[in-house]
Amino acid sequence: MSSPDASITGRPAHSLFSRKPITEIDEHKGELKRALNAWHMIALGIGVIIGAGLFSLTGLAAGDYAGPAVVISFMIAAIGCGLAGCCYSELASMIPVAGSAYTYAYATLGELVGWIIGWDLVLEYAVGAATVASSWTSYFKVLLAQFGLALPPRLTASPFSIVELADHSHVHGLINLPAFIVVVAVSVVLMRGVTGSAWLNAVIVMLKLTIVVLVIVLGASYVNTANYVPFIPENTGEFGHFGLSGVMRGAAVIFFSYVGFDAVSTAAQEAYNPQRDVPLGILGSLVICAILYVGFGLVLTGIVNYQELGVMVDKMAPISTAISRTPYEWLKSAIYVGILCGYTTVVLVLLMGQSRVFYSMASDGLLPAIFARVHPQWRTPWLTNLLFMVFAGVMAAFVPGSWLGEATSIGTLLAFILVCIGVMVLRRTDPDRPRRFRTPFVPLVPLVGILFCGAMMLSLDIWTWVRLIAWLIIGLVVFFGYSRKRSLLARQAAMNEVG
Repeated sequence: MSSPDASITGRPAHSLFSRKPITEIDEHKGELKRALNAWHMIALGIGVIIGAGLFSLTGLAAGDYAGPAVVISFMIAAIGCGLAGCCYSELASMIPVAGSAYTYAYATLGELVGWIIGWDLVLEYAVGAATVASSWTSYFKVLLAQFGLALPPRLTASPFSIVELADHSHVHGLINLPAFIVVVAVSVVLMRGVTGSAWLNAVIVMLKLTIVVLVIVLGASYVNTANYVPFIPENTGEFGHFGLSGVMRGAAVIFFSYVGFDAVSTAAQEAYNPQRDVPLGILGSLVICAILYVGFGLVLTGIVNYQELGVMVDKMAPISTAISRTPYEWLKSAIYVGILCGYTTVVLVLLMGQSRVFYSMASDGLLPAIFARVHPQWRTPWLTNLLFMVFAGVMAAFVPGSWLGEATSIGTLLAFILVCIGVMVLRRTDPDRPRRFRTPFVPLVPLVGILFCGAMMLSLDIWTWVRLIAWLIIGLVVFFGYSRKRSLLARQAAMNEVG
């Protein structure tokens, strides 16, 4: 029940589902430096979407599930992400500040849900960055081997990993040192300022886009159209193994190649015109990447028959095999460079997104105020960057990447669902607020987005769910033990009661 003072001020007593008024969300909006335009935002989206998944998951989905129709799988996955992207874009145009899905959930669904999604984003961004950095090392070793160079094996693997030596003996790793160095280097760039981070991301994005386009353009001349027949192979009698069900399962696998575009919205507070630039960044990067993915899928399955792709063990073999059937052997090294570039920008954008989420949560009082401090010269949340440099760096150095991977995907899908719900809630609770971008066909688009993402979550294995639930339980302990009583909304409610 509201206190007398609460009724006078119009503020209800603090509850688990107290919502932060949208008019107050931009309280700290002037602290971070605005230095990003629409092209920067599109480059951030491309930077985090195009990674090694393009080179590895395409062959897997074509060989095991969809055949040449993997290009349809790419389209279906792009549509699913586009549905969530439309919802992100509408909320970003209404709430143009750092924090992404956390901020949107806090404003629409309340403090508890906002905390859950903020804590969940740690799983998506920080753990995802550590996973990618851990994998960075394996491709770096292959690239060095192309030039006859090698790193000490025990310095390229975690203590829980066993490394096979050239004489087929085995040793335990000590530390994944290259992964740790990548996280530290990227974090230092992020701490020094968003302008430098955006510039570095843009340069690397142009490099890896050049490599992807080269593969598509040069490989197109060596496509054998007979490999496209049948375009949708007949189902083998097992659900998901070719046929229409295979195309859908291929879409579920391919979906994770698009994951990460939501990190664009975490930089809204640093965009010159966030109401315009964030929607352009989200939807523009999705469209560009979808076109490249479809072109890449057509070339790969046109050069290498899908039946060959299905029996390959090495996930890099499809691309290597395809290039071997052209005169462009030098492209193999270029592809490894492209993968390393892709991984580097993924780590950069994910760590950037994570620091902005923590900054927003600390600004709202849900985390210690130290994480809301902005460097007086660099205008970045540098202490938060430093925290996740250590957190993600240590995980990348000492925890095998295979232990971390799938937690990222389920965290992303949960964020997508809550953002879709948030759009529907705000259409009812605040229908007159200006929206520079409006999601079409509400509530149909958000509902389809929820169903699509929910189906993807249900396709993940039980241990991924166990890890998510365990992580959320830890988060709830922190929330009820620290955050709930110290949030700005809680303090304002307490002042109303005594004032």
